[in-house]
Amino acid sequence: MKKILLIGAEAMPFAATGGLGDVLGSLPTSLCEAGGDEVDVRVVLPLYGAISATWREQMTLVVEYEVCLSWRRQYCGVYRLYKDGVTYYFIDNEYYFNRDTLYGCFDDGERFAFFCKAAIDMLGVIGFYPDIIHAHDWQAALSLIYLDRKYRQIEGYESIKTIFTIHNIEYQGKYDFWILGDVFELSDADRSIVEYDGCINLMKGAIVCANRVSTVSPRYAEEIRSAEYAHGLHPILEENSYKLCGILNGIDYEYYNPEKDTAIKKNYTWQSLSSKYENKKALQEELGLPIRSDVPMLSIISRLASHKGLDLISEIVYNVMREQDVQLVILGKGESRYETFFVGLQEAFPNKVRALITYDRELSKRIYAASDIFLMPSKSEPCGLSQMIASRYGAIPVTRETGGLYDSIKPYWEDKGTIHGNGFTFANYRSEELEDRTNAAIELWRSEEKRNKLIVRIMQTDFSWKASALQYLETYASL
Repeated sequence: MKKILLIGAEAMPFAATGGLGDVLGSLPTSLCEAGGDEVDVRVVLPLYGAISATWREQMTLVVEYEVCLSWRRQYCGVYRLYKDGVTYYFIDNEYYFNRDTLYGCFDDGERFAFFCKAAIDMLGVIGFYPDIIHAHDWQAALSLIYLDRKYRQIEGYESIKTIFTIHNIEYQGKYDFWILGDVFELSDADRSIVEYDGCINLMKGAIVCANRVSTVSPRYAEEIRSAEYAHGLHPILEENSYKLCGILNGIDYEYYNPEKDTAIKKNYTWQSLSSKYENKKALQEELGLPIRSDVPMLSIISRLASHKGLDLISEIVYNVMREQDVQLVILGKGESRYETFFVGLQEAFPNKVRALITYDRELSKRIYAASDIFLMPSKSEPCGLSQMIASRYGAIPVTRETGGLYDSIKPYWEDKGTIHGNGFTFANYRSEELEDRTNAAIELWRSEEKRNKLIVRIMQTDFSWKASALQYLETYASL
């Protein structure tokens, strides 16, 4: 039996802020389903204060021990919970993790250094030595660095193989060198492992120490070897390109399931599309928009940031709203300039636009179910899950050909009545191209026959974790 331990900072449904939490919430279960009795999958993450009492009641205290991190001696408790064939371990230390937020604290470096050291110490304490440690993003990077620099000579640790997954290369875990020993418990002999561009770079250290480096789509694995996408790390990734692979993320097909979703007004499948349109009517009523089945509803569900393509949208959206008979719903929070812009757009088109400046998972699912066309013109997108979720709910995606958007959405075209592709895409980061493809999607929507044929094709596209889990198992086996 292959023993696999995943280390990460968040996981659904326990505590999550974004895509990393979705992945660590779905991938472990999918690995169990794909591997069957041949795999033992476990996950370790912090026991945040945000984790609800419902989950805490299902946890069992496994062990308590002291974690030594430089001059600190800190309490650590390990709690265990079984769910869907996966064993979850929660690292307990209230000083570090009983806070209002998961990230963004002044001492995040110290918090996640403790988490990584505690996770590696835990293996010896409980006597579980995995064949594979799979660490995710910079918060878990030190687990691989500690394993390689401090534990390899200890019995049980010597043969563990490692894989490091980059979910977003923009966030690398950069710190001043004055905390190398004091906070991270690394010596001058370790300096070259983490040193990059004049500072400590934890992601760089994990890339160097890992046996394999993966990222969340094949296209992104190519892109991050270039200066345009790598946020300065392209020389390191080029040096370690022999380790690098890209595996496209999937989505949780149980959580995102229009046939059973209790968050939406009317359940439906690709065989009952008329029921989908009842969700549009329900959202129009909820948001105070004119109740019309004859206009396409466009949607944007996104963090409101420039690299999500919001600058392109802001350049074209007034034209689209003036010239097209459509409705638009925006859901998200982020940069104040975009929040202000979309509120102003609603004021300019009160019968066409609703700007919902918030983050609400249940509301997002109602919008996906109501949407006819989904806009996601990102400047960069490691994988992206929103385009997959929108497709699952039968919204036609309009995306730019970058990262996981390129790998998941292929351009629509028709030949002798046969539909090809599963969305509308454009290559260059230009507002003219976004406007052209958006108008093309609107035009197609107005043809009921073509629209329904494309939506059926979109909803039948497999964005589950099945194929991705098998690829990860193959990657583990190659190590």
